Amino acid sequence: MCLDCLPKRLNRRTMIKLAGLGLAAAGMPSMASASETKHAVQHEEKPADAHQADAAPALSPEEALKRLKDGNARFMNDANACAADLAGRRKELAAGQHPWAIILTCSDSRVTPELVFGGVTLGELFVIRNAGNVLDTSALGTIEYGAEHLHAPLIVVMGHKKCGAVAAACDVVQKGVQLEGSIGKMVQPILPVALKTLFKSPDFVAETVANNAISGAHRITEESHIVAHLANEGKVKIVSAVYDIESGKVDFLDMA
Repeated sequence: MCLDCLPKRLNRRTMIKLAGLGLAAAGMPSMASASETKHAVQHEEKPADAHQADAAPALSPEEALKRLKDGNARFMNDANACAADLAGRRKELAAGQHPWAIILTCSDSRVTPELVFGGVTLGELFVIRNAGNVLDTSALGTIEYGAEHLHAPLIVVMGHKKCGAVAAACDVVQKGVQLEGSIGKMVQPILPVALKTLFKSPDFVAETVANNAISGAHRITEESHIVAHLANEGKVKIVSAVYDIESGKVDFLDMA
């Protein structure tokens, strides 16, 4: 979800077209009327990177699907060609899984927990991903399952720098941007965090990213008596973090 590669105004069709590239604050529609927005887009000169964002993807949907199928075939036929002893690991996990960490993080394609945390292998991480690492009903239920039934002892809520979903929420709060479709609903849980962060940091988006991760971590025990009970017994620890997509470093945050 890149903040650097989208034009400043998008109509709904263009926004949907670019959804696969990630949400971006600069790419959200303004509060202007449809006719005003259309007129502005037609006459506004786009920066060079915006033209690149509008270009056709390198792969067609069919090519992308084929690549996934080919990769899965390699995994099934010769897993050891992908990573050490995955074939053996697959067999070990056939009877059940025992992940040692639950990760709630963003769907951004640059944020891959299995790689970010040292190239962990099958069966180690129980991962939940959505735009903006939002603690919604689905995420919380998945966390409860991982903590109570799979006995994972660690829960990490991890945001990341240059998060488009968080930036979109910040634009709603700071600029009054109106988001169309389900995107507006999706970022609603982030709005209270953005409101509390407004005017408190020179980097509004970065500070909201961190506070959103901290808020999500706190809300887990506030909204789930199951996880709260496990945490009170010392069986589960909950932490928050922010991943730097440029350096690769994960900073664990003070939740006090």
